[in-house]
Amino acid sequence: MSEDTTTTAEQPAVLTEQRGRVLLITLNRPDQMNSINGALSHGLWNAVQQLNGDPGLTAGVLTGNGRGFCSGMDLKAFSRGEDIGPMMQFIQNGAEKPLIGAIEGFALAGGLELALSCDLLVAAKGAKLGIPEVNVGLFAAGGGLLRLPSRVGYGKAMEMAITADPITAEEGFEYGLIARLAEKGDAVNVAMTLAERIAKNAPLAVAASKQLIKATQGITEEEFWKIQGPLQGKVFTSNDAKEGPRAFAEKRAPEWTGS
Repeated sequence: MSEDTTTTAEQPAVLTEQRGRVLLITLNRPDQMNSINGALSHGLWNAVQQLNGDPGLTAGVLTGNGRGFCSGMDLKAFSRGEDIGPMMQFIQNGAEKPLIGAIEGFALAGGLELALSCDLLVAAKGAKLGIPEVNVGLFAAGGGLLRLPSRVGYGKAMEMAITADPITAEEGFEYGLIARLAEKGDAVNVAMTLAERIAKNAPLAVAASKQLIKATQGITEEEFWKIQGPLQGKVFTSNDAKEGPRAFAEKRAPEWTGS
């Protein structure tokens, strides 16, 4: 694992580990329930840039060390004025490549909003997912109120937002928020298996598919075709687009280059 340089040597806030074509990113403030401070914000941003920029990586897995995924904002760090700008950039824009959240224990407040910035979620049975900010006079300002309705439906999103009550991973799976359920302690393994399955496919085609799905929610068909055109031109004329059919015809595994 590599340590992010914005943190102390004793306790790096974010760890990264490359496993084949998958980058495992671990939030590493277990004593603070992986709450978001300046170091974690910058560390996650740097890890996502590593995922985005390395042609040898096709997908990533984001998880938290300790008993939970992330408990949201570190209010003490916030009161000190620590810079969490990079975290907000990530929450708004996500990663360019597929990123799977692997949740153990809980993802609450900004922690759930961080998870919602991932493309797929794996959660261990019994994990709690919620946006309880109204309990303390605030509201979920990190995209949860935008993204939850499309993930769990209007009614359940509204209930979660104004009652502050969490749902379980099992409920999230029923609503479609959670893609895969895992046994307790096994969320990362299940997420890695899913990421490795994604990584078997052509990197450019995978990234373009993700981009299209994200960019075209709620738009007209006419707008969809305008967005798809440039991406299709890039992917369909790539070296990978030639390699895929060639490998299929030759009955061998394709050798993707991401070009």
